Amino acid sequence: MNKSDLEKRTKLFALKIIEFVGTLPQTRACAVIEYQLVKAGTSVGANYREANRAESRADFIHKIAIVEKECSESGYWLEICDEASLGDVAPRTWLLVESRELLAIFTSIGRSTKANSARA
Repeated sequence: MNKSDLEKRTKLFALKIIEFVGTLPQTRACAVIEYQLVKAGTSVGANYREANRAESRADFIHKIAIVEKECSESGYWLEICDEASLGDVAPRTWLLVESRELLAIFTSIGRSTKANSARA
């Protein structure tokens, strides 16, 4: 998967998050979850795009670490929704799988970039 494909994938993830939160119940608790999930879920793609335009390898490593954190946080809020049976099941399930896959991808990118930097 190249950078462009991954940018598209993270944008789709953000759009699906926005769509999913529309299925959450209108409660005070869900309003907090909605805010946090939209914030973290849309941040994944925005920060990855920014990482691809990093000014140095160190800047790229730093920004990829932010992507990993936002992806992990998205997964956390999706797990909360899953365990509390909040929102539509099918999109929630897709988002949970996608958040885990994206986290694995970005963790791998971060580790390999750090390892390559250490060798350079």
